[in-house]
Amino acid sequence: MPLLVSVALFGLLATAITSYGYGRYAKPARFLQQLDPETAAQITLDQIGQTKLSALSRKVQALGQHAPISPQDAQTTRRMLAAAGYRAESGVALLYGIKLILAIGFAILSIIFRDRITVNPVLRIVLPLAATAAGYWTPGFLLERKVTKRQERLRLALPDGLDLMVVSVEAGLGLDQAVQNVGRELAVAHPELSEELSLVTLEMRAGKRRAEALRNLALRTGEPELRKLTAILIQSDRFGTSMADALRTHSEFMRVRRRQEAEERAAKVGVKLVFPIFFFILPSILVVAAGPGILQVFKYLFPMMKGMQ
Repeated sequence: MPLLVSVALFGLLATAITSYGYGRYAKPARFLQQLDPETAAQITLDQIGQTKLSALSRKVQALGQHAPISPQDAQTTRRMLAAAGYRAESGVALLYGIKLILAIGFAILSIIFRDRITVNPVLRIVLPLAATAAGYWTPGFLLERKVTKRQERLRLALPDGLDLMVVSVEAGLGLDQAVQNVGRELAVAHPELSEELSLVTLEMRAGKRRAEALRNLALRTGEPELRKLTAILIQSDRFGTSMADALRTHSEFMRVRRRQEAEERAAKVGVKLVFPIFFFILPSILVVAAGPGILQVFKYLFPMMKGMQ
């Protein structure tokens, strides 16, 4: 009987996972494959930055709109949200609404449970304040981590994108068509870079100058390597130098730098292992190696010394 129950639960779980994966990934992928490549690319571009707000999100946004935010803080938060991949106009209000909800929730929970946690009167006062601050700053901390991870993914995707851009330029495409082609081809392998390049294409289609669209790419992502790339593209376009040679050189430089960073991290491993070895591995080795001898000392030497006294 337990075996049958286990098999039934496993089958139910496998069916649920398979259904979710088919509905979320396999079915939309087949639909896009049946479409014309240009139509599929247009659908992908149209979906960028569009977010449907649920009723709960609208309530959180309404709460965040009442938060005391200075224009400078709002602009900084909007840039961080854009660097993390959130481009909706309601992003700032949603973020501050989540901050207020978490701050109030943590404060209420700390007041409810502070009698069970501590009896110190000072801690009873400090605990709600600390919980409120933690609830308010936690979303910002998580947002910074997401920005860092997304910038790392963009940095790792750049060499492949540059190689594809070099091939496109050498095949006779202009820079605008090369950017559009790279954004379309990298939609599966590197979706973050594909999304950013697609936004550059949309801005140029909307009438912005190429240099301005590329500068917006650097400002939007905040990634230093993308700043260097946009500077190279703008200078090559302005002075008429070879675009393919500049991109190829920059791609090789990025790969060399990535290899040097890997070698640097590998060289630091020995130093970082000193403290774990000293505090965790060395005591266990001493116990195994010197433990029997110490036991023999306690068993024979100490009684002998007592006998001599």
